[in-house]
Amino acid sequence: MKNFFKIVAATFIGSLFALVLGTFIMIGIIGSIASFTESKTPKVPGSAILSINFASAVTEQSKESPFSAFNPMASFSSNTTGILDFVQTIDRAAADPAIKMIYLNLNELNAGITHTEEIRSAFERFRESGKPIISYADNYSQNAYYLASVSDKVYLNPAGTATLTGLSMSSLFFKDMLDKIGVEVQLIRHGKFKAAAEQFISNKMSAENREQLQSYLDAVWNTWLADISESRRMPVEKINDLTDNLKLGTAKNALEAGIVDGLMYKDELTDTLVHLFGVKDEKALKTISLSDYSKATKKINLKEKNKIAVIYADGEIIMGKSDENIASDNFVALLAKVRKDSSIKAVVMRVNSPGGSAQSSEIIERELALLRNNKPVIVSMGDYAASGGYWISANADKIIANNTTLTGSIGVFSLVINAQKTLNKHLSINTGTVNTNKHSDIMSGFRALDSEEIAFIQSSVEIIYTDFVNLVANGRNLSAAKVDSIGQGRIWSGADALKIGLTDEKGGLFEALRTAAAMGEVESYRVVEYPVIKSQIDKILEMLSESGESARVIANPELLIEKAYSKLRNESGIKTYARLPYNIDIR
Repeated sequence: MKNFFKIVAATFIGSLFALVLGTFIMIGIIGSIASFTESKTPKVPGSAILSINFASAVTEQSKESPFSAFNPMASFSSNTTGILDFVQTIDRAAADPAIKMIYLNLNELNAGITHTEEIRSAFERFRESGKPIISYADNYSQNAYYLASVSDKVYLNPAGTATLTGLSMSSLFFKDMLDKIGVEVQLIRHGKFKAAAEQFISNKMSAENREQLQSYLDAVWNTWLADISESRRMPVEKINDLTDNLKLGTAKNALEAGIVDGLMYKDELTDTLVHLFGVKDEKALKTISLSDYSKATKKINLKEKNKIAVIYADGEIIMGKSDENIASDNFVALLAKVRKDSSIKAVVMRVNSPGGSAQSSEIIERELALLRNNKPVIVSMGDYAASGGYWISANADKIIANNTTLTGSIGVFSLVINAQKTLNKHLSINTGTVNTNKHSDIMSGFRALDSEEIAFIQSSVEIIYTDFVNLVANGRNLSAAKVDSIGQGRIWSGADALKIGLTDEKGGLFEALRTAAAMGEVESYRVVEYPVIKSQIDKILEMLSESGESARVIANPELLIEKAYSKLRNESGIKTYARLPYNIDIR
């Protein structure tokens, strides 16, 4: 009887959850359908200011929530602007006589480190057209100020700050905690700089890891210093002095130091824009948002036969199928489709990946080799193109990276966890194992590896590392000894990677497309992006399917346990990784 009531309660909760979720989804469907019928293409005024804020994130590809038109939970909207859409919109504005200037509101900046660098380059091209950029913020974060510094005028709220403190990265180390709870971690790797899983086997940062992180941070900071120095006509030494001695604590300090051009409140900024725009009052100011301007001016010439494909390799590299990562099955099928399309004359592969499965990386590289035999492939690197991300980049016809890209990490590792003591000590769970052979339970998670098994996995790691080194040597026209010397798992900034031969040119998608057109020998073309972005209706139908499955699982706790166990079983076995040990969060 007790179990009966549990089942009834679980079923009730699951049904209630499905009902509530279904209601929200139906409201979203109605709102989306209404938006389809009512939406009109925005119109660009004859003379206007392009107004840009960064409240919506800048991501690799544009993403639009199916509930953006009518969302009862608006704060959860996930609309983003793709970096290519953003940059191309700025370039169109530079050539458009209707756009007289850009106004940047930089109270927020939701953009990756290389996105910020690429957007700043686009603003430099806009200024070269003879049009001004004005920036304003109540407070400037460091990356927001780096972007703002490209402007003709930088304004700050009198009560705000534009403090520069330099860049920092921190790592957490879990070994002592794992020892206390009884989890044993065995790390098998090649590369003295390969810091993957270092946080699980040590309680402090290794000297090699500290060296590579310091080098990377210095390269990013030096890029920012050089660009700010050029735009603000201020010596690098002065910017470092202001930073090291914390001389920018107030808005007045920032003005006196020449970091900003004026202090004003928002109403005063409006008066300034009125004056600059040459109108009588605020009512005469004509502005258009980046989103509306993009919709109004983005034209696709379907009559254009020549195409350049932009393929986004975004996320972790994994085996199988997934829409969220670079999954071997999906990605290989996509590459094969592009290869067989004769109208595609060149390919830009945008890599934004910390790596992942070594096997998946090699499977993808095989299909890329077939693609390169058919048409030129240019790699454009985003925030990361490291380890497995570099594996799939190394043989490209040309590699273009931003100064702030994190790349390299040519190394391999395997990780083994033994949780038996934890199960015994904290959950009072014991295990019993029956094997047919001596090593049948290798990597089971219930015991440590013995010396013979460690040697076996180390051998596998060494073979994969040698393959990785040879692949890079072949693709970059370097000796294996040279690649090994700059490999060993070491990360490099894009600026340093260019110096040591891991990349060919500084730049972003703008430069990559220009190179692709030249190598593909096309003067006119249209860009086609892959993976194809799903329509709002497709997303809604997918969410309906997922919500139905979620409700079924919630209504049946046994099914939840079964799915969890199935996931664990699929993760068993020996796996080798070509992956970064962390995701970079610079502060």
